[in-house]
Amino acid sequence: MRTRTLRTSASAVLLAVCLTACGQEARGGSRYKPDDGKGGTIGLAMPTKASERWIADGENMAEQFKKAGYETDLQYGDDKVENQVAQLENMITKGHRLLVVAAIDGSALTDVLDRAHEAGIPVISYDRLILGTPNVDYYASFDNERVGELQGRYIVDRLGLGEPEKGTDETFNVELFAGSPDDNNTKYFWNGAMKVLKPYLDTGQIVVPSGQKRMSQATTLRWDGGTAQKRMDDLISKNYGDREVDAVLSPYDGISIGVISALKSAGYSGKDLPVVTGQDAELASVKSVIRGEQTQTVFKDTRKLAAQAVRMGDAVLHGRKPKVNNTTDYDNGKKTVPAFLLKPVSVDRKNTDLLVREGYFTTGQLK
Repeated sequence: MRTRTLRTSASAVLLAVCLTACGQEARGGSRYKPDDGKGGTIGLAMPTKASERWIADGENMAEQFKKAGYETDLQYGDDKVENQVAQLENMITKGHRLLVVAAIDGSALTDVLDRAHEAGIPVISYDRLILGTPNVDYYASFDNERVGELQGRYIVDRLGLGEPEKGTDETFNVELFAGSPDDNNTKYFWNGAMKVLKPYLDTGQIVVPSGQKRMSQATTLRWDGGTAQKRMDDLISKNYGDREVDAVLSPYDGISIGVISALKSAGYSGKDLPVVTGQDAELASVKSVIRGEQTQTVFKDTRKLAAQAVRMGDAVLHGRKPKVNNTTDYDNGKKTVPAFLLKPVSVDRKNTDLLVREGYFTTGQLK
């Protein structure tokens, strides 16, 4: 596979002058030589096949990059950092033109991305911001703080809390779950939810019987449903002998499934189940929402995210500046990464038909 190297210093100077004059120099991607031709291979490094959303993300990007004229090398790291690092090293060795990376551990890729930089390979951080390196050109994701806000607001609305300053004598027991501590998105989901819930925690309208109110106490390594189930089992057995769970803040559908399993084991069923939020509109959870078990999920159309990553990558490889809509909020510790954020949508039993209308699922799949 050919690599993109400058053939002469004169051509490099001419290229830089041309791009600057034309207003096309891509911030973050300007150190790479654009290529007017299509073709070449794009490396797609996804974290795991354990979640259906990551399978869909990888397949959607592979399909759309191919339609744009590229070959793709799609790899899954099985939630093992060393696997993902080895896969990226192999992609760099093969001379792939672009890397699109959904990191397993956002802080563990500094060295391998140094190699990508040395090889002149641009990098797009996909949905999970890569941390601690200047060698990330762009970030494609959803408005992740908004995801948390939607989850927190859903709990407040379903519990009928109204405005916090008005106060009420009624209190509700809520337990809090957060995502994986090595995923940068976790803090955005948490902060968004706390922006909504904290005023009610401060007034005492929402009570956390376990006392585990800090994100560090609520994280769920690798977003694992089994880990969430064990923690929920423990929370119930230690804190709910003479009271009931009214709601659970869950940031992800896989965690929600684990939480609901623990609740069922403790005797909750049907209308007795508390409000349980989620994210990603995975098929099993959407069916759970329809059955009246999981209460809510946040729909993020990964087809649109894949399309955005393809547009970004194609622009970078052709010396154009990709469209972004956030240039201030995503500081990875070494640089503020230009980002394009898509809008998430809250889904419950009232609007699951949205997923059919959008072509995300068929009516038959939801039966």
